[in-house]
Amino acid sequence: MARIYWEDFKVGDVLEMGSHTFTEQEIVEFARQYDPQPFHVDAEAARASIYGGLIASGWHTCAVCMRHMVDAYVNDTVSMGSPGLDNIRWMKPVRPGDTLTFRRTITAARPSNSRPDAGLMRALWEAVNQHGEVVMSSDGWGMFGRRPKG
Repeated sequence: MARIYWEDFKVGDVLEMGSHTFTEQEIVEFARQYDPQPFHVDAEAARASIYGGLIASGWHTCAVCMRHMVDAYVNDTVSMGSPGLDNIRWMKPVRPGDTLTFRRTITAARPSNSRPDAGLMRALWEAVNQHGEVVMSSDGWGMFGRRPKG
C-alpha cells in the first residue's frame, strides 16, 4: 500500500475529493441527533424561518466533508491528526437535493518545530454546490509523518 508522507504535499496542489447529494431524510436525521434547530428538523418551521425552507446543519456539511477527506487521501497518508481548524464559514444554505463537491487546496507546509518525525500541512477545504457557489469553507493544519531516511 502506497503511503503519502508530509513531503508529498505541495503548496498549491488542489485535490477534488468527490461529491455528495444531500437528501431531506439525511438532513433531518443528522439534525435530530446533533443540531435539532427547527430549520434543520421541521420543514414547516423551516418555511417560516429566514431560510424559507429546510437546510442542512453546517456541522452536517463539515462531517460529510471530513468523510470525503478521509476517503480521498487521509487514509492513504501517515496522518498524525490535526492541531485544529482556524476558520469555518457557512456562506450559503445547503438544501435537500443540493450536490456539493469537496476540494482541498494546500496553502502552506512546514516541518514540525517540536517533532522531527512530523510535518504540518495547511489546507483550505471548500464545498461547492451544483451552481458553482462555495457554500462552506474551512482551513487549518494537518500533521503527517515524514518519510523515513535511509
